[in-house]
Amino acid sequence: MLNSGEKLGAFVVPTGIGASIGGYAGDASVWAREFARHTKLIVNPNVVNAGGFSGITDNMFYVEGYSLDSFFKGEISLKPSYNNKIGIVFDKAIPQDVLNVHINTINAVKTVYGVQIIGYEVTRQDVGVEFFINDLGTSVGSVKNIKVLKAASKKLLDNGADAIAMVCLFDDPEEDNLDYAKGLGTDPVGGVEAVLSHYISKELKAPCAHSPAFKDYSISPYLVNPKSASEYITPTFLPCILLGLSNAPLIGGDIDISQLDYLVMPYNCLGSIPVYESVKRNIPVYAVKENNTVLDVTNENLHKAENIILVETYEKCLELIKGY
Repeated sequence: MLNSGEKLGAFVVPTGIGASIGGYAGDASVWAREFARHTKLIVNPNVVNAGGFSGITDNMFYVEGYSLDSFFKGEISLKPSYNNKIGIVFDKAIPQDVLNVHINTINAVKTVYGVQIIGYEVTRQDVGVEFFINDLGTSVGSVKNIKVLKAASKKLLDNGADAIAMVCLFDDPEEDNLDYAKGLGTDPVGGVEAVLSHYISKELKAPCAHSPAFKDYSISPYLVNPKSASEYITPTFLPCILLGLSNAPLIGGDIDISQLDYLVMPYNCLGSIPVYESVKRNIPVYAVKENNTVLDVTNENLHKAENIILVETYEKCLELIKGY
């Protein structure tokens, strides 16, 4: 519980593992927003990012995955922050017309929401992002020149930025996973996006998030599954990370793991650091059965912990949290 007397929870849906809720485009936001009506709520960007939309609310803490793990391990604390100054790093590989679309997007977000953008830097070399779906059905990838992201990010932080938004060029992923538009399978770019953001979080200890850019920024006229729809009606996914980073907590404050009241996870992806640390610290972990992933890491076959509580739905989980 926070010093204010409010409950603090964490609502996590890991990226790139085909989560049936939260594995697409902001499709876990509806439930995260419900939880955040009743408690302060830590969310990873994957929960609320939705292309041109965002599920973020003022009662949420938007925390990137590496920092999230560090928080659960007790290595860092969080400091609530609002209207952060954001610097944006663009991959040198992005063509000028695609860059122009993103600059227009930046100006639109500044105009409508008042988000503070201090400027942008273009990397000295192409970042070189590659991604694919492996045999397990999870999203993975590699980055050829990841250090150029650090150099550009550090320059922005030195110039006054509080948080870093990254935009790297990706090949069009549709041929890698045609089911994604149907609300099936795994987001093909999520795994390597985590590599990018984890690296900057680890190296520079600042809030960050990544948005992919594609050479084809035309909007599809074809009907897609509602879970994926928000990514098919916008030429850039930059707005959601700017809105999230604007109010992301900074590293170093008075909110630490000792104040966390609960963690909510999909029921069969319980092999992550937040779960291990919660089990060790006897923090209740609600494993939600209606949220299925391509993994098979359950309490029964890994932890066998009494503080992992299997619940059928997010609705039932919320009822339990409201009741204790």
